[in-house]
Amino acid sequence: MSAGRRVVLVSAPAGSGKSTLVNGWMDEFPVTPGWLQIDEGDDDPARFWAYVAAALATSVPAGPDVVRASIGDGLEAAVAAFVNVIAAHGADVVLVLDDYHLIANDDVHHSVEHLISLRPVNLTIVISTRVDPPFRLGRLRVRDQLTEIRATDLRFDQVEAAWLLDAASTGLAPELVNRLHERTEGWAAGLVLASLSLRDGADANEFVDTFHGDDYLVADYLTDEFLDSIDTEERRRLLDVSILERLSGPLINEVCGVGDGTEWLARLASANQLVISLDRTGTWFRFHHLLRDLLRVELQRSAPERSVELHAAAGRWYVSAGELMPAVEHLLLAGRRLEAADSVAEHATPLLNIGRTYTVTRYIERLGDLVDTHAGLAIVHGWVSFVTGRFAEAERGLATAARLDVDGTNTGLIQALSAMSHLAKGDVASAIDAIDPHIAGAEAEVCMVLGGVRVMGGRFDEARPFLATARELALSRPDYFVGAVSQIFEAIAEAEVGRLVAARDLASSSIEYAEQHRISEAPQMALAHSIIARETSDAATAMLAARRGVQLARRSPEAVLLPYALASAADVAFEQQEPDAEALLAEARSIVDRCVDPGIAGRYLARVEARHGHADRPRIAHLVEDLSERELSVLRYLPSQLSQREIANELYVSLNTVKSHCKAIYRKLGVKGRKPAVQAARDHGLL
Repeated sequence: MSAGRRVVLVSAPAGSGKSTLVNGWMDEFPVTPGWLQIDEGDDDPARFWAYVAAALATSVPAGPDVVRASIGDGLEAAVAAFVNVIAAHGADVVLVLDDYHLIANDDVHHSVEHLISLRPVNLTIVISTRVDPPFRLGRLRVRDQLTEIRATDLRFDQVEAAWLLDAASTGLAPELVNRLHERTEGWAAGLVLASLSLRDGADANEFVDTFHGDDYLVADYLTDEFLDSIDTEERRRLLDVSILERLSGPLINEVCGVGDGTEWLARLASANQLVISLDRTGTWFRFHHLLRDLLRVELQRSAPERSVELHAAAGRWYVSAGELMPAVEHLLLAGRRLEAADSVAEHATPLLNIGRTYTVTRYIERLGDLVDTHAGLAIVHGWVSFVTGRFAEAERGLATAARLDVDGTNTGLIQALSAMSHLAKGDVASAIDAIDPHIAGAEAEVCMVLGGVRVMGGRFDEARPFLATARELALSRPDYFVGAVSQIFEAIAEAEVGRLVAARDLASSSIEYAEQHRISEAPQMALAHSIIARETSDAATAMLAARRGVQLARRSPEAVLLPYALASAADVAFEQQEPDAEALLAEARSIVDRCVDPGIAGRYLARVEARHGHADRPRIAHLVEDLSERELSVLRYLPSQLSQREIANELYVSLNTVKSHCKAIYRKLGVKGRKPAVQAARDHGLL
């Protein structure tokens, strides 16, 4: 392979010896490769790149942290950051992607092609696959960057066939070796299967006369010669465990209802070349894909009804082991859709904690109509949609969950999601009213929302106990999202009352915690950076933090959080005479003006506008004059979406009376308009 051809494509059918070839080459390579054995679950982009980085962790220790920190910026950004770390490493790095044909997600394909296009000179990429990946291979060929190994290159010649058949030890005549080579056309799997039969004492001449090496005849051979040659119990167990992608003793015990799974697997692996170890501890194995596929065909032919119970047993084992993805896959194959939905509803948080939003969303899609009939799944659907900025989907999940929660089991989570939806739409008053303050219980999310909406409404003292409880519950679960975001709300509260050091410390702690737990790219982390921007004395740090806050907030454009981030960025931009300061401020104002009740975001924006000459007058610290009882009656309706005419109807007074009361309210609060009046009234304890 030339120095420029550091992309190696090994593309050939099952049983051609691809993995054996690459393994042998790696044994001779001067560095330890990063080997990723791909399975169907690796279609999730976040999981795929986390596994790639983990595979290369020995060579590139900083890789996993870099991928975790950058994945939220998009796959291209994550790949670019990863490439920079590999390049900085300097020494040769080898990445092997085995069984790449199992990847079906176009986003993963595009990201791997992006890795190839950015490949530093010290990185060698080896892709082993049954079919060519959907890359622009022609471009790599023209640029002389690609080494290709095809099925014809992998065919064993006669000398190699004699070695694989162990002809010297078994006394197999050269003529018989040549005939087997011709019949198998040098196909590695066919030769391996032939050697297994010969070791079992088959008559060599008779065997060679009847053996053929193409896929169909090898399948027949496996059934007629290999399976029929073993006892009934051994055959049954082989067929039963063929439903598994990976094999371990405890898992075999559960699926087969036995107690000797570990010992049986060790014996099988030592005697069968088609059982491959996946680790160095002898814990996990897999069948060669050809053997696995053929065993599954035989199971389906001989006992199709049994596979359902086998998958169900495997699903239960993975549920108990806390491994959601294989659990759900097996439960779905068993037709246990309700159990799969239960598992997703119960165990979604650990996946979301490590950024596997794509995986959770995919399971929700696969469970289809159950989203409309399963309360727990509807709540997960709502929360995942909300966190990713798909507010219409979040509302759908919320409505479904509320309809299904007839016994009130999920009332807290439903009210919390409702409150966050109101907050996202710019209606702080409705967010506060949506959730009963007495409902706080064991759910960290509920306590976070109870505190968070109060912070955004300026009720800081009320918020603090809820947020403290949320952090405590999040630590015990754990729930990394709640643990990080609760600190952000606390930081905002401290900043708004002038405790700047405490605010900065809380924001910094939240960012550090989020980076440690791979959620630093969540949109809800935006205001942690905005607080840093407000409270740091270093100009460069402040501007970087301010723009980072806006960048994250734009991913989920909530009508209260985004203008707060924009106002913070505008404040810093004006101080540093950045050319986009006016645009940032104008965008924040345009969002706030569309809100029913923007809460402290509107008040903070007004302060920034006043500080930089964009407001007529600042908020008055004290009431000009106490409000009358009639004015207080009108004031209580101002946070709602009712028009002045509708307020008049509610109070059984004329429209002119309400207009007069509103003018008096604005004058006494020292504000110009309904929205500033609402927040000023909260500040003065009138709402």
